[in-house]
Parts: sequence; structure tokens; C-alpha cells
Amino acid sequence: MSNNETPDKDLQQNPEEEPQIMDVANEENTDDFVADEEYVAAVNLQEELEAARAEIEKEKNEYLYLMADFDNYRKRVTKEKAELLKNAGERVLLGLLPIVDDFERGLAATAASGDADAIRQGMELIYNKLIKFLESNGVKAMKSTGADFNSDLHDAIATIPAPSEDLKGKVVDTTQKGYMINDKVLRHAKVAVGE
Repeated sequence: MSNNETPDKDLQQNPEEEPQIMDVANEENTDDFVADEEYVAAVNLQEELEAARAEIEKEKNEYLYLMADFDNYRKRVTKEKAELLKNAGERVLLGLLPIVDDFERGLAATAASGDADAIRQGMELIYNKLIKFLESNGVKAMKSTGADFNSDLHDAIATIPAPSEDLKGKVVDTTQKGYMINDKVLRHAKVAVGE
């Protein structure tokens, strides 16, 4: 019995050995479980990576399409600007042609007529037509004589003694009219200023 007692005795003396054997068995199962979890995590990461790559490829394609559209838009706008600059004066020149026609008819009529009043009336009609055309395109003459001198609107070509005290610092005479286009100076008025 001593032989039989010894193993029981060993077990009783070392009660920790049996759980160690169990732990070793559990460690193998745990390693399998950890390996399975790591495999699942790796598969999940691989799927996420593929999804991210697909999303990046989609975004890249959308970006390339957007860049191509923008490039086409830029080229179209550049072409339209070039054509607009090239033909900007076309509308204005087309509007001036009827006035040129009137001048030609007036010159032909003056050759046959010696009536100065008729010639003057014809010139006034053509002048008024030209002024209306300019106004329809936003061009208006400045009223300078009698106004305060303004260096943004006027070019002083001379200073003359003011005929009266109230004309000092004002435009006394306009030698060349100034014109505005849409509230911007197209041509400065050349004026004489009283001092």
C-alpha cells in the first residue's frame, strides 16, 4: 500500500500540480482561441483595408472627373473671354454705322444744296442721333463750367483770374468736354480754373 499511498500522498502534498495540468490544457485551448480571434481580427482588418482602398479609388476617380470638368470650364471661359475682347467693339461699331450713313447722305445733300440752314439742321440731326447712341451705351457728357474744380474729373490746363469772387476755385471755361461711362471717367474735361 505504500506504493498506492505515495501517489495520493504526492497529490496531497502538491495539490497545485493538478490545476497546473489543467491550466496547460486550457492554455492550448486559449492559444487556439487567441489564434482564432487574431485570424478573425486580421480578416476584419483585411476587409476594412479593401473597403478603404475601394473608397479611396472612388474618391480619386471623382477627383479626377472634377479636375477634368474644371479644366474644361477654365478653357471654355478663357476662350469666351478672348472672343469677347476680340469682338467687344463690334456692338458699338455696328451702332455707329447708321450715323456714318447719315453723314454720307448729308455730305451728298450739301454738294447739291447751297442752303447753310439746311446743312446746319442736317448736322444737328446727326449730332443728336450720335449723342443718343452714346447715352444708350452709358456715355454721358460732364457739365463742368461753373462747377467746383475736381481733379478726379478735370484736367486744369490754365488758371485765369476769376471774373467774380464766387468763381474762385471753380471751372470758368471748358476747352474740351469730359465724358463719363457708367459713373466712371472715360475722358477728363480740359478746363480753365478761376483764381
